[in-house]
Amino acid sequence: MKKYLGVALGVLTAIGGFVDIGDLVTNAQVGARFGVSLAWATGVGVIGICVFAEMSGRVAAVSGRPTFDLVRERVGPRLGMLNLVSSMLITLLTFAAEIGGVSLAIQLVVSVHELLIVPVVALCVWLVLWRAKFSIIENLFGLLGLALLVFAVAAWHLGPDWGALTHQATHAAKPHDEFWSTYAYYAVALFGAAMTPYEVFFFSSGGVEEGWTPDDIGVMRANVLIGFPLGGMLSIAISVTAWVVLGPLNIGVDSLGQVGLPVAVALGKIGLAIALLGFVAATFGAACETGLSVGYSVAQYFGAQWGKYVRPNEAVVFHVVILLATIAAAAVLMTDVDPVLITEMSVVFSAVALPLTYLPILVVANDPDYMGEHVNGRFANVLGTVFLVAVVAAAVAAIPLMIWTRMGQ
Repeated sequence: MKKYLGVALGVLTAIGGFVDIGDLVTNAQVGARFGVSLAWATGVGVIGICVFAEMSGRVAAVSGRPTFDLVRERVGPRLGMLNLVSSMLITLLTFAAEIGGVSLAIQLVVSVHELLIVPVVALCVWLVLWRAKFSIIENLFGLLGLALLVFAVAAWHLGPDWGALTHQATHAAKPHDEFWSTYAYYAVALFGAAMTPYEVFFFSSGGVEEGWTPDDIGVMRANVLIGFPLGGMLSIAISVTAWVVLGPLNIGVDSLGQVGLPVAVALGKIGLAIALLGFVAATFGAACETGLSVGYSVAQYFGAQWGKYVRPNEAVVFHVVILLATIAAAAVLMTDVDPVLITEMSVVFSAVALPLTYLPILVVANDPDYMGEHVNGRFANVLGTVFLVAVVAAAVAAIPLMIWTRMGQ
């Protein structure tokens, strides 16, 4: 019974934590302009994150060691360092975006200038990462993030033409006033948002922290194969509400408040209040995950002690890196840069870093010295190879598309 409860809790946590500030903004932007004609990009990204999250979780369960620890040992210090630097920079950029997202969400409630909120949010995130138990971070914010299910309720309440939406979702078409280059840019952005590197770092490291063994592989797979797809469906619900409410009015999305506007139209003040709770919980939870991921990656690469179940004075490098990352993220935001712009950049650059993140995972998952009888089977390798080609294509296309379209303008 405990194992089945673990599945249920893990699924709920995955749903609540899947939609971070990048998914919120990007899906609403795409929905307002393209409807659900790019739902396929979210679907492909969800399948991809399931493939590699399952591999990284299986590696953690079988070896008892996290991703970066094994990557450095398996591919060597040079390639491992390249992987570390690229992934950490993206995760740090995402960390700043998430802290900015929390600040924007709180600003919608208290009407205080964002720059006054950022230091308080950064301090709260650091205190939680320093003192709170891993289970609290994982479960509390994940479960509160389920308030974002209000978007699914709002989509149903708005009563769109589901036949037309289904036709739109199953045909790679664009509105007549949009360019194919812009369509491709947002396809890459949605793909990158779904496969953000920090998700697998946090997932595998969390598995080690919770003491996964080969006996837990079934539970791990249930968390992956149910939780992430449901999170993807929630992302599509955000696009649906934006298309139904904002699309006919030609209203673009350039702020977090506009993301919640369709919920307010559909469900009124109560619905909006629930959405705001979801914004704060999901972005705060994602800020914790990204902050931990920065600490995990650096400490694991250099062989330092790490983890939430280790006393802070025994994991000094881990906690110092998290503190410095929090200060750096807050410093970037205090320059008055738009957190939504940081969000958009982090999503696109995530796509650039994907090959360096996922190739080592595929290599380690095929190594019998680490995995024994739990090495990748043929099906996992086919999927891994297909999605590795996809992430390479996205990485090659991301920067040219960003420049060509001026970030989707």
